[in-house]
This record gives sequence, structure tokens and C-alpha cells, in this order.
Amino acid sequence: MLVRSIHPWDVGIREAIQLQESLRSQVVLRGAVRSLRWVAGCDVAYHPSRPELLGGAVVWDIREGALVEAQLVRGEVRFPYVPGLLGFREIPVILEALSRIRGRVDVVLVDGQGAAHPRGMGIATHLGLHLDVPTVGCAKSSLVGEWELPGPMRGDRAWILLDGTRVGAVLRTRDRVRPVFVSPGNRIGVAGALRVVLSCLGGRRIPEPLREAHSLVERAKRSDLRGSHSV
Repeated sequence: MLVRSIHPWDVGIREAIQLQESLRSQVVLRGAVRSLRWVAGCDVAYHPSRPELLGGAVVWDIREGALVEAQLVRGEVRFPYVPGLLGFREIPVILEALSRIRGRVDVVLVDGQGAAHPRGMGIATHLGLHLDVPTVGCAKSSLVGEWELPGPMRGDRAWILLDGTRVGAVLRTRDRVRPVFVSPGNRIGVAGALRVVLSCLGGRRIPEPLREAHSLVERAKRSDLRGSHSV
């Protein structure tokens, strides 16, 4: 998969915030995925005892309901944990994993926020500026904005408003189960982002590409832990 680096990653917190603010003008929050079949899912896990992270990227075939590709990479933690700046910590290893994807990808789904972010630059949005396909954020909790709980049934949604602007939606992905928080990353609008998430559901709360990516990095983390405890 084609990826590009549009700025250096070796920056401090102040410079990272300035980069987010300057990059915001490049974000496109409209459109939809015309041909939606192959969806990449990305997730990251952290080693509990070393400054190391595991980045996973998978490709889910919506038509076949099957995982068709998975890539795992390891990287060093080079940026501190700062709310709102997650991209500077995790995107480098995600980009490396995505660069190893050989098949077609129509859209990338990220475990995190997109436009629903204080500076409109959640990890899905930030990542999207480094790619040539749309990106969508799907988070388990909210970061900013005003919203109400949606109805209790799958597909019910309520808008996330930030300063009066619709930046995402609270989406019920299973009947009477906690909702997820969906927001467009880049090169897609709110409606298009919702369509992507709804198209990837397999009967669970979390979309299948993200479930598979999470499983990939967590298995690798458990394997590392078993190895570190062996004699």
C-alpha cells in the first residue's frame, strides 16, 4: 500500500500541536467510498515492560466476510503519551504496517478519533494525510463534542457536535449494546464514515477489521510475554 511521510516525527509537544494546526487546512471531510469492498483495520498494542509498540494492519473483504491479509511490525515508543497527540506516538508504526500490505485497500479504519478532536486532527485524520485512500475513526469512547445516546437498536445514531458543527456520530452497532464513536478521518464525510463502519459489522460491537487488527497485536504481545518468562 502506498504511504508517504509529510513531516518529521522527531518533534516535541509544542511543535506537534503546531503541526496539527497547520495540517488541518489539508483535511477533506466530504465524499464517500464509491467501491467499498476491501477495508484495512489498524491497531496498536504496547509492550508492558519495554518502550516498544506493536502495529498491526489487516485487510477485511466485506463481500466474502473474511480476513485476506495481515501485517505486524514492531517499533520503539518515541513520543510521550499526550491526550490529543496520539498520532505522533502510533502513526509511524501503523504506516510501516500499512506499507507492507500488498493487496487493494479501499478505505482504512482506525481505532481512534478522526475529526472529533480538539484540533480536528485525531489519529484517523492525521493518518489519512499520509495515505491515498479515505480514513475513518471508530473509537470506544468520546473525546470532544456534545452528543446524546442513540436509540437502542443497531444502526441508530446521534450526531456529535463540536462548536455547532457535525463532526461524527454515536453509533449503535448491536442492539442494546454500548455504542461506538465514529468520525471521518480524511477524504470522506460523516455519512460515508457511517456507511463504512456499518458495512464492516459482523454481529459484534466492534467492526471486523478493527477486531482482527486488535487480535493480531494482542496475540503478538502475549507471545512476547511468554517468551520473556521462559527459561
